[in-house]
Amino acid sequence: MSRTRASRRTVLLSLMAAAAGGPILTGLTATPAAAAGGDFYASNSDLYASTTAIEGQDYARRFRRHEAVDNDKATTPRPRLSSVLAIHGGGIEMGTSELCLAVAGYHPDGLAPVTQGAPVYDYWMFEGMRASDNAELHVTASHCDDPVARSMAAGSANVLSLHGCTAAQAGAPQGQPKAVVVGGLNARFRQLLSAKLGAAGFQVLGGNPEDLNGDLPENICNRTLTSAGGAQLEITTELRQSLFGNFSGAANRATTTNTDFWKFANACRNAITAMEAEQLARRSLFTA
Repeated sequence: MSRTRASRRTVLLSLMAAAAGGPILTGLTATPAAAAGGDFYASNSDLYASTTAIEGQDYARRFRRHEAVDNDKATTPRPRLSSVLAIHGGGIEMGTSELCLAVAGYHPDGLAPVTQGAPVYDYWMFEGMRASDNAELHVTASHCDDPVARSMAAGSANVLSLHGCTAAQAGAPQGQPKAVVVGGLNARFRQLLSAKLGAAGFQVLGGNPEDLNGDLPENICNRTLTSAGGAQLEITTELRQSLFGNFSGAANRATTTNTDFWKFANACRNAITAMEAEQLARRSLFTA
């Protein structure tokens, strides 16, 4: 879940007041000074500096950035437009790592491409590895300052960030807890994700609860190449559980993805494809 401080609006007002001398939001140096909400760590940098959270033992960082080379004077290759993030992966918001890999075009089990020749996307994941207390490793999306994640977002026209939430947080109707909330600043990307996920049979909730709507410019999903921002999915626990034969443990999840898992991942991929097609039709985005 993308947590915030007491009031998003208070934060926005304070940012506006400081805008004249404040840092550029897509930069790599704007690190919050205090932890947000119930977070134990103020930022990824704060967590990485900790002596009680050890990389490779308590958490892992995984990413893939695809090589892009243009040495041909006669043609210009299609730009890489999209990245997929799971900043609360592993045991923090379970199921988001596996979905991140699948949406990026890779099997969660083994990391082989899902379909040879199909588009693949850059991805970045922060994953809790503890047997318990992984929630302590949660860093809210607007405080994510990992340099690779920030640079990947800043080089992408589209960022899709995958999160987990409870049915109550999402405002799911009683008796219908399997749902997804679509947020982020990019209105067109939100529309496409909502349409594709709905057409695939998933309950897409409207109203965008304030704590889930991903509308802060500092949210990692909105630190994109353009001012349009990106998109964020908040997926309820019940929906995430339903995508796996065995939800307990990373190894079990990676090897027990089911039909609904791939329906969800492919709906996201279809939305990305549609978004990129519209952007490529507007070549000015890449020639300015």
